[in-house]
Amino acid sequence: MNEVVTWLLDPSHWQGPAGVPSRLFEHIVMSGASVLTACLIGLPIGLYIGHTGRFANLAINIANIGRAVPSYALLVVLLPIALSLWPDPTSGLNIVPTFIAMTVLAIPPILVNTYAGIRDVDRDLVEAARGMGLREGQILRGIEIPIATPVILGGLRTATLQVIATATIGAILGGGGLGRFIVDGYHNPGAPAQLYVGALLVALLAIGVDALLAVAQRTMTPRAIRGDIEREPLELKPVPTGGQG
Repeated sequence: MNEVVTWLLDPSHWQGPAGVPSRLFEHIVMSGASVLTACLIGLPIGLYIGHTGRFANLAINIANIGRAVPSYALLVVLLPIALSLWPDPTSGLNIVPTFIAMTVLAIPPILVNTYAGIRDVDRDLVEAARGMGLREGQILRGIEIPIATPVILGGLRTATLQVIATATIGAILGGGGLGRFIVDGYHNPGAPAQLYVGALLVALLAIGVDALLAVAQRTMTPRAIRGDIEREPLELKPVPTGGQG
């Protein structure tokens, strides 16, 4: 513990491109870009299959398959593909495989929770809205999404934590971020404090981001249902075969 404190108090470790602020910024940017990309893919699909019920089996089962792939295995599989598309080894090693892997791993919880949140909305309420003359888009935006918001944000929390962890593993392939401290410390047995500092910073980042998302989840939940929602992330279960799709 003394070595960790000494390492953190060293001003040289807080300066330059390899300092803590720079590595933290890299980690946040990589993770944020991947989660944003996953939202742009997973949210529309989840909203569509949740609202219409079409292709639900296909989409959810594909998402479950993607969830079952280990993070490191996905990184290794994507590495030769990235190097073939981007011949520059620096580009392939640093950015592409890690970004794609983080995005792929973030899509399933976002997609599945979005679908589950929309489908859990009382169908009688939806039918009543249709009877009042509301269009499908109005029903989705005005009724289903507000009620499903806590469940959707629960999926976002799960995806974000997975991405933060995967960004750490990506340092093995030459990427940046806080995982760089862990990899460099592992390969330098004479300075184990760097490894422990890296693990500590990743854990603190994950806890801090999850706490912020928990506050956002509660704040964005309509007051009428705030006391009745289940905040635990949903399990990714196959859709019953009796549904559409």
